Amino acid sequence: MPIVLSRVRFSFAGIVASKARRAAIALGLATVALAGPGCASANAENPDIASRRAAERTDFTNEEIREGFFKIAFGAELQIDKPAGRVRKFDEPVRIFVEAAGETQRRNELANVVADIRSRVSHLDIDLTTDRRAANFVVRLVPERKLNSTIRALYGSDRARQIQKELKPECLSGIGKDESFRIRRAEVILPVDAGDFTFLDCAYEELLQALGAINDDASVPWTMFNDDVQMGFFDVYDQYLLNILYDPRVTPGMTRDEVDAVLPDILASARQWVREINPPRRAESENSQVDRN
Repeated sequence: MPIVLSRVRFSFAGIVASKARRAAIALGLATVALAGPGCASANAENPDIASRRAAERTDFTNEEIREGFFKIAFGAELQIDKPAGRVRKFDEPVRIFVEAAGETQRRNELANVVADIRSRVSHLDIDLTTDRRAANFVVRLVPERKLNSTIRALYGSDRARQIQKELKPECLSGIGKDESFRIRRAEVILPVDAGDFTFLDCAYEELLQALGAINDDASVPWTMFNDDVQMGFFDVYDQYLLNILYDPRVTPGMTRDEVDAVLPDILASARQWVREINPPRRAESENSQVDRN
């Protein structure tokens, strides 16, 4: 998912991921050279989001969470380079610079999304910055009509044609990783005029994918990382996935077997955290009878 910017040089052999509506791209980086660089949101007020939240499933077995994590964290929607089968994540504070001319409302909504993610993922240091040179994550807010031209500007014409042909994105995210599978750079493109629900749905999914939950998988029905699922909020199931990914015991470059060996203890921690930060209707209770095995 790396994005090739005019101020960033990527030497890549890449991975690319996508959705029918939205896309996430991952390109392996050999080198990266930079020249410059519980919050309650308004989401619940949107009726489309409110209806989805009310119908959300919140109790999951360990195996359902485990299976989803391996499918989402280790895959990629469109593969450009050789599959590595390794964890990809930031191992440093994530600082997001927002590029948007005069988009005060969407900036504010994006700030709420970032704050909500920060409040729901333990061990993730994420925030906005007004200093582009300090940013390792850039979000571009663009009109829908400029989405394709923005992709061409970031990726170049040839790769943009491939992205548009294979992914048909409505919004896009990308990561640049180093040889140790540490995410060093992330980019997101969001449409500002596609409607309130679509903006929030894109914002949550693309930001979370750019943190390392890169794949989409239609066989996992409870995740937003699925072509057939639109949420518009940070659902409980995906909170489990991101809290596993950003647990300090999971490090960049780990294999499936290495993660699997520590997963039982991490799952216990993730369950406690998710239960504590969500209202009882949104996460399993202390006395939940869900079979966790």
